[in-house]
This record gives sequence, C-alpha cells and structure tokens, in this order.
Amino acid sequence: MLSLQLIRDKKDFVAERLSVKNFDATGLLNEIIDLDKIRRNTQSELDNVLAEANRISKSIGQLYKSGEADKAEAAKSRSVELKEQSKLLSAKLTETATLLNKKIVELPNIPHESVPRGNSDQDNETVFEEGKLPNLPDDALPHWELAAKYKIIDFDLGSKVTGAGFPFYRGQGARLQRALINFFLDEAIAAGYLEYQPPLLINEDSGFGTGQLPDKEGQMYFVNEDNLYLIPTAEVPITNIYRDVILKESDFPIKNVAYSNCFRREAGSYGKDVRGLNRLHQFDKVEIVQIEHPDNSYDTLETMKEHVANLLRKLELPFRILRLCGGDLSFTSALTFDFETYSGAQKRWLEVSSVSNFESYQANRMKLRFKDKNGKTRLAHTLNGSALALPRIVASLLENNQTPQGIKIPKALQRYTGFDMIK
Repeated sequence: MLSLQLIRDKKDFVAERLSVKNFDATGLLNEIIDLDKIRRNTQSELDNVLAEANRISKSIGQLYKSGEADKAEAAKSRSVELKEQSKLLSAKLTETATLLNKKIVELPNIPHESVPRGNSDQDNETVFEEGKLPNLPDDALPHWELAAKYKIIDFDLGSKVTGAGFPFYRGQGARLQRALINFFLDEAIAAGYLEYQPPLLINEDSGFGTGQLPDKEGQMYFVNEDNLYLIPTAEVPITNIYRDVILKESDFPIKNVAYSNCFRREAGSYGKDVRGLNRLHQFDKVEIVQIEHPDNSYDTLETMKEHVANLLRKLELPFRILRLCGGDLSFTSALTFDFETYSGAQKRWLEVSSVSNFESYQANRMKLRFKDKNGKTRLAHTLNGSALALPRIVASLLENNQTPQGIKIPKALQRYTGFDMIK
C-alpha cells in the first residue's frame, strides 16, 4: 500500500510512475486527495468540538457554586448539543477514513525506475542467458508423453479423483518430486535461510497483508464456511509472520524458506500452453522470503537472483533471466525478475521462478516496521522468490534429459533420488 504522505506530497510523480504499469491513477489520486482533505477537516472540527465540550464540562460545577444557575443550565444544554455533534462528526470521520483506505489500496505499487514500459510478457527484457539449449532428435517426446511412457505422472487419474490440473506422481516421479524439494530446501538452509513449514490456509488479514486481497481473490480457492483461503504460495503465510511487528535494525536480514503445496484456480487457462505440467491448480514450490532494511533491499534482490541461478546451474538446465516490463509486473511488485528454463521437446521457454522486491508496499499493508538507530519507526522492505517451483522444472528435466535408455537425473539430485536414471 502506498503511503498517504507520498500521495499528498508527490501526486504527479505517483501518477507518472504508475503509468509505467499502464495504470491511469489520475482520477483515483484526486479522489484520495479530496477524501484526505475531508478527513483532516472533519478531524479538526471534531477536535474543536471535543475541546469545547471539555471546557464546558469543567465550568458547569463552578457556575453552580458561584450561584449562576441559569448559565450552568445553558452550559449543560450546550454540552448536550456538542455531544450529539461529536457523534455525528465521529461517524463521518470513520466513514471517510474507511473510504479513503479503500481507495488507497486500489493503487498498485510504484515500479522501480529500471522497469521498462510495455504491455505484456512480449515486452519483457532478457538481461541474462546461460547454458546450451538441448539438441534433441525430431522424435523427442514432450513431458506428458514421457510421464505416460515411464508411468511416473498420471494426469488422467488426477482428473478422475479431483479434476484437471491435479496430477498424481508415482514411483520414480514421486521420488523426483521429493528429491527436488529436499535439494531446494538444503540449498536454501546452506545459504542461511531458516526453514518453516507453514499452514496451507490463511485468513483475510494475511491475504490483504501481502496483496492477494482484494486483487486476486478470484485466483484463490476459498473455504466459505471458515472464511479461509488456500495459499497460492508460501510467500503469504511466511511474510505475514511479521504482520503488526516492530523489528530492531539489528534483526536484518531476516531470511526464511518454506516448502508448501500451492493452490491456484487459474481461471480461464486452456490450450496447448497449459498441457501437462505447464500449468496446474495444485503444485509444489520452495519459496525464499527476506525482510530487509530499505537501504539494502536491492543488493538483497541480487543475491536472491544469484541463489536461483545457482540452483538452475546445479540442475544443468539452460536458463534466462527477464526483467518484467510495467504491463507484466504484478500489482504489488516494484521490480521482478523471471527465470525461465528451456523445454527441449516443446521448444519453448517455461517460467520457473519470479524474484521480486516489494519495497515497503506489503510492509505498509501489514504494519511491518522497525526502529532505526536513531529510534525512528520506519517501514521495512519485503522480498521473495521461487527457489524453485517444481512443475516446469520437472517438465524441463524430463524433456531435456531423455535418451533411448531412459531419462538422466542431474548429478546434484542423484543423492536425493537414489537413482541416476528413470527407466
């Protein structure tokens, strides 16, 4: 959530920067400024009424003592008027403040100055590429056919038991999933991250804190009876650990990692680009989250990028890094880098990670603050990244490593799988 002070002081700057996200904020900003003026004027009027009521209340007894009963009665009458007036002003103040807050949360985060303009993922910038693309034979199979051939993932059974987008992993496929999860967790722990195992359901406050609500409620599964949401990523419960918390400057950096199932409705997803593991409603992911000092958050973003890059190197996968343009940037992010691996049989790049800096946007929604060395209370910065999401990693591993003898397992994973080949 953007700060009201920033909107007041730099309205034109905010409007210009949000235009990079193709968001026309002019009308909304004017509404916010107008509501803020009403709120402040109402507060001032209420303060004056309460101050007058307090003075009159103190004078009534003194007037009776001094024999000025008429003046005392008039003062009591005025006190009743002021009490009623204060109720009306308090109600107006609450209503205005509620509407003001509702309008502010409709504003997305301001993109970082390095974010390029653009309308869609076609306008994202490739900033790094590494690894040799696989040279597979013409009869190479896509991962969904490999999964059927080696009986390691059963999409039809998932559709029978649940529905499309909920596959069963079996045998070596299940072990490969578990191997990847443990590998990603061990690598994060070695890099200084503290492991959590979070709940898979969150309340509305948590969804609001990280920006899933009210922006993405249609993408989340909702448990109506309990007013809870299935998590779309471990980012949500892990970041919300620090909701309504005031940290010390010495607490930074805070580095957490969590494995979780993730649930996304992905409404409207269909076609060849979502076949197999390309897009699921339930999938596994290891998420890294950092809470940082504002002065250090962009250096931290670079270290998180390098962490993800090293995972892909150890998995021997070709990858590239994209800087997202304004039109592809999420509602809450200030700067995001996507990682993509190349899928040899599909002959296309697949997104496997997003690493983002949200600056103070989530922290303001969550009231996540810290005391700096001068004792001033400030908003922290939040960052997160997929390290990594499994489905498309598995797709690339299966397709790129297929041979006539079976599917080779990267050396870094073999101690986790217990085998070097899927046969």
